[in-house]
Amino acid sequence: MDFLEGIFSFLAFRLEDLPFVIITLVIAFTVHEFAHAFVAYKMGDPTAKNEGRLTLNPLVHLDPIGTLLILLAGFGWARPVPVNRFRLRNPRLGGVLISLAGPLSNLLLAIIGVILQVIIIKFAGVNVGTEFINEFFNIFIWLNAILTVFNLIPLPPLDGFRIIQDLVDNQTRSKLGQFEVYGSIIFLVLVLVDPLYNVTLRPYMEFGINWIYELLSMIYNLIG
Repeated sequence: MDFLEGIFSFLAFRLEDLPFVIITLVIAFTVHEFAHAFVAYKMGDPTAKNEGRLTLNPLVHLDPIGTLLILLAGFGWARPVPVNRFRLRNPRLGGVLISLAGPLSNLLLAIIGVILQVIIIKFAGVNVGTEFINEFFNIFIWLNAILTVFNLIPLPPLDGFRIIQDLVDNQTRSKLGQFEVYGSIIFLVLVLVDPLYNVTLRPYMEFGINWIYELLSMIYNLIG
């Protein structure tokens, strides 16, 4: 085990947590992208459906590099769902709802995780098996909370940026489009450079995750 821990010491997660992390990411990324595709289809754009993305099959949603990066660096991505704004019945409203669908799906997964965790512990009691399951749900809830807040960061290529694009006027939207390439570089710098991350994204992430955990605590207390 010490030998394996030495080999995998570069990972962003503990070696013993990797199975839970991988299962969680497969579910979280798949549901996230499915939610984008589903809402796009309901809003009048069948592009994602026609390309086989309206499915819960993880193989069509996962991006190998993006998935690997989240294991190594703590952040990553899935394959973006294609959206044709010109086919949406209401491009602005549709765009906002499509972008929101992904983060909200991760929030819903976190809520479902809390509910299942409480039910299993309540009816099965505390034993070796339930402690193992409890650890999985702790990671499942935590990662989905992170993905919810992370994807709402208003920087490209994240959903938060897409939401802002659809809320502003056309002229501002055009300017934001020109900023997108540079914005992606700024985003990477903020994520990868610790001093910058600590004074910009970290306070935002901590505030958002704390808010989600307060919501989850309320749900836990209601059903616990």
